[in-house]
Amino acid sequence: MKRHADNKKGAPTGPSQRQLRAGELIRHALVEILREEELADEALAGVSVTVSEVRMSPDLKHAVCFVEPLGAGLKGEDTTEVIKGLNRVSKFLRGRLGRSIDMKFTPDLKFIHDESFGAAAYMDNLFLDPRVQQDTRRLSDVADEDED
Repeated sequence: MKRHADNKKGAPTGPSQRQLRAGELIRHALVEILREEELADEALAGVSVTVSEVRMSPDLKHAVCFVEPLGAGLKGEDTTEVIKGLNRVSKFLRGRLGRSIDMKFTPDLKFIHDESFGAAAYMDNLFLDPRVQQDTRRLSDVADEDED
């Protein structure tokens, strides 16, 4: 016997409200912990980390944290080392997290580099390209003529 009704429209289902709420709770608590704690990992020394999103598993026992390391002169290799450092101290962060949130289980944490910041920078550079600006000016001129 099936426990849940099938999605008849075939549309992909996203995270539940409960997952979204728990993810935001974890994200806010992690930001505070990372801001206040001095982490004992060489890769994390002097690096600020932005936690952009936390995705929770349906059972709320696992959390994937999307982070962007910020720091002077961080390159791709350094970013990888920061992510590895965060994953090394994830048990410590989980312990601190358990004291600051009110959930039945404290989720296991996995840190992943958030690629959306790079994609946004790439898009900004595309829009600053003179050829693209020329095309957008042409389109806005056509739109202005249509309104007249």
